[in-house]
Amino acid sequence: MRIIRNVALGLAGLAFATGAYAQQPAGFTMGPVFTEYGRVADVDYDMELPQDLALRVAFDVADQADVGALNRSLDSAARFINMHVRNGVPEERVQVAIVVHGRAGNDLLNAQAYAARFDGAENINLPLIAALTQHGVQIYLCGQSAAGMGIAKSEIAPGVQLALSAMTAHALLQQRGYTLNPS
Repeated sequence: MRIIRNVALGLAGLAFATGAYAQQPAGFTMGPVFTEYGRVADVDYDMELPQDLALRVAFDVADQADVGALNRSLDSAARFINMHVRNGVPEERVQVAIVVHGRAGNDLLNAQAYAARFDGAENINLPLIAALTQHGVQIYLCGQSAAGMGIAKSEIAPGVQLALSAMTAHALLQQRGYTLNPS
């Protein structure tokens, strides 16, 4: 029995690692804010959300998505907003910032720069970035990572801001009352 369970767990892990997990389990839906991103499940939860809840959360993103794939960490920001608005928190009281550094900086490249770096591939993160910024999400690219990777400011997707560094962005966001989302 233990062998069967271990094989099942191994196959589940392999499916997740190879992208077969792209389809969310039944019960996950999108909305109300983002209708193409940020799938969430309705949960009968016990930890009550205060009626006056206001959230300021910073996401730290360092992992690059596979070429041509959506960055799951960027999508998590949309999930965070959908989840809380769906459960009664007004959208204007859910403030999100995303600080991107390391190889994940490639996921913030504009269409031309991404295609030039990745053999003509399409950056499918661009519509998500546009949707996030349209809803007030601040997206910062670490300037130190950009310099190290040879990313010029002109190559960054519209709506993305260049920070001096990821460390600086996080320090400033913390001073503005943002908490770090553990990922």
